[in-house]
Amino acid sequence: MSYSWPILSTVTFLPLLGALMVLFLRGDDESAARNARYIALWTTLITFAISLLIWRDFDIATAEFQFVELRPWLGPITFHMGLDGISMPFVVLTTLLMPLTILSSFVAIKSRVKEFMIAFLVLETLMLGVFSSLDLVMFYLFFEGGLIPMFLIIGIWGGSNRVYASFKFFLYTLTGSVLMLLAIMAIYWEAGTTNIPALLTHDFPPEMQTWLWFAFFASFAVKLPMWPVHTWLPDAHVEAPTAGSVILAGILLKLGGYGFLRFSIPMFPVASAEYAPLIFGLSVIAIIYTSLVALAQTDMKKLIAYSSIAHMGFVTIGIFTLTMQGL
Repeated sequence: MSYSWPILSTVTFLPLLGALMVLFLRGDDESAARNARYIALWTTLITFAISLLIWRDFDIATAEFQFVELRPWLGPITFHMGLDGISMPFVVLTTLLMPLTILSSFVAIKSRVKEFMIAFLVLETLMLGVFSSLDLVMFYLFFEGGLIPMFLIIGIWGGSNRVYASFKFFLYTLTGSVLMLLAIMAIYWEAGTTNIPALLTHDFPPEMQTWLWFAFFASFAVKLPMWPVHTWLPDAHVEAPTAGSVILAGILLKLGGYGFLRFSIPMFPVASAEYAPLIFGLSVIAIIYTSLVALAQTDMKKLIAYSSIAHMGFVTIGIFTLTMQGL
């Protein structure tokens, strides 16, 4: 079903509008905090309701991108958004979890409530942008932008060791993503476009696929996270406020898996098949090692962090079997 209004942009950027409303709230601290909570809650609930319309009207009989929006933006970089069967469930998952995290913060967060709600609403827009972007540069901006609000959420509202945990999270994920930025530049020079649907059908030379695959792998493996670049997650999980931990486990870790599904396998199939044994090896180590570590934990958040790494190990094995059942 087609809409007379850009429904996908509305879902993606509505939380940003809510963040602006919270930003310009006036009044004493107590009333501003109360209003900020309710504006954030209603914004996320309305966003979730609109995402349910997308879910209802999504045509599962086609593999084509749907709800596509395409507008000129920065020269060869276009404002290009759309959903397919891979990204649509992630959008609904994100919009479902956000009102729950806002609700869980109503009593738990007592200081800088306005800033906390703004950070979460901005984070929602950036996560939704990752799943709906159909331009590689747009994807990268959303993918990296999500680091900033989560860095602030951990660093300001986290536990006693929050500064260390937030910087470790930031530096790990940023380092991996620098390589992906170089790969995106190489892709543009090779294919002459950053349009994702066009790139999915572009035939990259096998030797180039290897370098591009490893560059994307560096970013997605840290985000997932895969062993041995997983050590930032237990610290971030423990120090983050509960709402931050929910978003970390529920959505941010999935960005890596989504990246493998969206880019690594369809764009670099030769390299994906060649290096699947590497993925299997790292994943098996992660599953066994982090599961044993999880058994020894007395901190519930740390237990969830290590078990999440093990769960994502199963995900990466499934993805790189390159079979329909595995995927």
